[in-house]
Amino acid sequence: MKITRIEAIPVCVPLRKHMTARTAHGEHVTSPYVIVKVHADDGLVGLGEATVSALWSGETQGTVLALIRDYLAPALIGRDPRDITAIRRTMDFLVKLNPFTKSALEMAMWDLAGKSAGLPVYQLLGGKVRDKVRIKLVVWARDIDGSRRMAEEHLALGVTCVKIKTGLDPASDIARVRAVREVCGPDIPLTIDSNCGWTIQQARYCLRELQDMRLLLAEQPIPAGDFAAMAELRRDFAVPIMADESVFTLQDAWQLSTHRSADIFSIYPGKHGGISATADIVGIARAAGFRCTIGSNLELGIGTAAMLHVAAAFPEVDTDSFPADTIGPFYHEADLITRSLDLGPPAAIVPDGPGLGVELDESQLTRWRVD
Repeated sequence: MKITRIEAIPVCVPLRKHMTARTAHGEHVTSPYVIVKVHADDGLVGLGEATVSALWSGETQGTVLALIRDYLAPALIGRDPRDITAIRRTMDFLVKLNPFTKSALEMAMWDLAGKSAGLPVYQLLGGKVRDKVRIKLVVWARDIDGSRRMAEEHLALGVTCVKIKTGLDPASDIARVRAVREVCGPDIPLTIDSNCGWTIQQARYCLRELQDMRLLLAEQPIPAGDFAAMAELRRDFAVPIMADESVFTLQDAWQLSTHRSADIFSIYPGKHGGISATADIVGIARAAGFRCTIGSNLELGIGTAAMLHVAAAFPEVDTDSFPADTIGPFYHEADLITRSLDLGPPAAIVPDGPGLGVELDESQLTRWRVD
């Protein structure tokens, strides 16, 4: 099998009007992403998705298109897409960083490998350890009434865990969490995600004030890079600490484990540069005795499918205890796949078809592409 052509297709899919995101990173109203199609000489096509955000990884739709066109595609044409390790090495040599760009291409290679073998990607990763992936839905950083309404809507859908965005300012953050707890009652687990928004002093104050909320976890309470400060929070408070923005690379995972800075890693292929790189980070978690769950950059259908295969394949991705964020299609006007994934709630079903188990909807692609 040889790669004959690589297409990088820009799309812009809006979030549903009542579901637009507000976090410590700002507003997320539309998703300017890139869909990747890798064509092979046997007629198969592998699919990938770059869910880029300048605020998140520094990548944009424009950088994805330029890097694939000018650097990565020319080096990959003619290669066997199943040689994923060698392809990763080539991409890392040619282009530093840019994990979401590389992930979109590597995702398509896994899709081709699975389609060629007639097997789902999770089977290529060693087989699945779970059929379902428990999910949580997000209450964005809105005013109190808006947060209450969103929590009520999530509960009506059957969700069994709710995530609350914090990190804007301590007073409103605390009030928002307390309001959602009132709506959810004592039995629905709550998590918070500050997206690096608190200082260490604010994090100490807020976690102390929220001790009676019985939080399941606190995600990325302070900015990435200060492993010692994260370790202090972990030692001083009973709530488990989850690393997200602070675990992009394998080296990040090593530093977090060495400093004992977290209890849980938030992982997903886009952030780490691909499915294989995500598996590497799971290995660090396994060795260090950490748990993992699946995070999100609000993926569409292809990216979400890749996340579900990762969740299915590794015992350390403990979505039963720490529900996943495989929820991007809930928030978007379209998912760009012919058959929408069964995302629940309360649990998403892992797709069973060959490769990623999804197919691109060309009519949706035509509608949302932005050439």
